[in-house]
Formats: sequence, structure tokens, C-alpha cells
Amino acid sequence: MGSAPCSGKGRARGGLQDLGCMPWKLSKQKGVGVVRGGMGRGVGGERSDLGEHALSTLPATPPPPIYHEKQRRELCALHALNNVFQDGAAFSRDTLQDIYQRLSPGSLVTPHKKSMLGNGNYDVNVIMAALQTRGYEAVWWDKRRDVGSIALSNVTGFILNVPSNLRWGPLRLPLKRQHWIGVREVGGVYYNLDSKLRSPHTIGNPDELRKFLRYQLRGKNGELLLVVSEEVEVHQTWRSDGC
Repeated sequence: MGSAPCSGKGRARGGLQDLGCMPWKLSKQKGVGVVRGGMGRGVGGERSDLGEHALSTLPATPPPPIYHEKQRRELCALHALNNVFQDGAAFSRDTLQDIYQRLSPGSLVTPHKKSMLGNGNYDVNVIMAALQTRGYEAVWWDKRRDVGSIALSNVTGFILNVPSNLRWGPLRLPLKRQHWIGVREVGGVYYNLDSKLRSPHTIGNPDELRKFLRYQLRGKNGELLLVVSEEVEVHQTWRSDGC
């Protein structure tokens, strides 16, 4: 069988134009050649019968779903826990209230009146006890150490306790109270899941997470808890420095 000349004026026997002279163009994906009007070769030399615009119109991989619980009353501890576990059913207000009552049998004299009424404002003891019911531990981070020594791959999530502005409806008051914030990785990206945010805020990669944590811990009132499994806590593998 003869080959058609590259000018395109001739035809091979049987009327098929030679593939070496068929017009072609590169798709927007680097290194992927798409043959117009016929069979082409994709990545790795695989045959493809996609049209010239098919690859450029393929839908992008959707981002993973992110669970983000919004602020209600003063239940930021509950929201931080559920956001770290990415599960709205991980803990409930009743669960935390039961833990609080168990830890504070003399609740009538506690200064945390909000907790006594079940409206929130739970302290670190409630968070630690709640985590233990699911086989996890809260490791308090010593701010004298740099967060660069945290073995991120062994940490399920982070719970920060930081000052936050009080609000009365849409008004921001010139007062601050401590606020619990959940942070964790979803789909290879770290997110700030603060329940006061309208939506999750992207922090980024591990280096950007460390910068974020350093910034949050810069003041005297910022504290950090590492949420880790019981096994990680027992073997202290949340530390990368081995000290």
C-alpha cells in the first residue's frame, strides 16, 4: 500500500490518509498528543479515540468533602472535636454534658455556669475525657519546643485554645474569651476548621501548617493539643526528635 504525500492531495489505496501526515495538535495537558479526527496516542503510547477537545474538557478531580460544624451557643469544644474527627455524630452535647457532670459532681458551685446548664464552655478536662471514650488521647504541647518536632503523620488532628472576640449578634465586642479550634488534614491538605468561620480555611502543606501553629502559639494565651491514638501516645511517636 502506498503512502499519501504530505501535501494531503494524494490518497493511499483504499482511501485512507497516512497517519504521519494527518494534522495534529497538542492538548492543554503537557505531553499529551491528540490526533484530530482519528485515532491518537495518549500518555505512554496508549491508543485513544478521544476527540481533539475531549481531554481538555474532562472534569477535574473534585476536592474531598470536608465536614465543618458551625458555632452554636458556646459549644466550640464540641465543634472542634467533631471537626477533627470529620464526623458530626462523633460527639454530642449530651455526651459532653454527661462527661462534665461526671468530672464535676459539685457542679452547683462550679464557676462554669454555662457548662452546668449544658450550654457549652467546656474545659480541657472534658475534651480529654471525651477523646478517651473513642480510644484517643490529647497531648498538651509544650510551647517552649518548636512545632517542627511534631511527627505530623502520627497525629490525627489538632485542637487549639486561643483568644477570640466576643460577638453579640453581628456586633463584635471589645472583649476576648478563650475559644477551641479544630485543625486537621483532609486529602493531603491541612484546614483550619474554626467553627466561627463561614467555611473551612485552607492552611496548606505541612510547612504551612507549622507556620500557622507557630503564629497561633505566639501569645501567652495560645495552647495546643495533639489528638493522637492511644498507641501513638503510649509509644510517644507523636515526637520526631525522640526526646
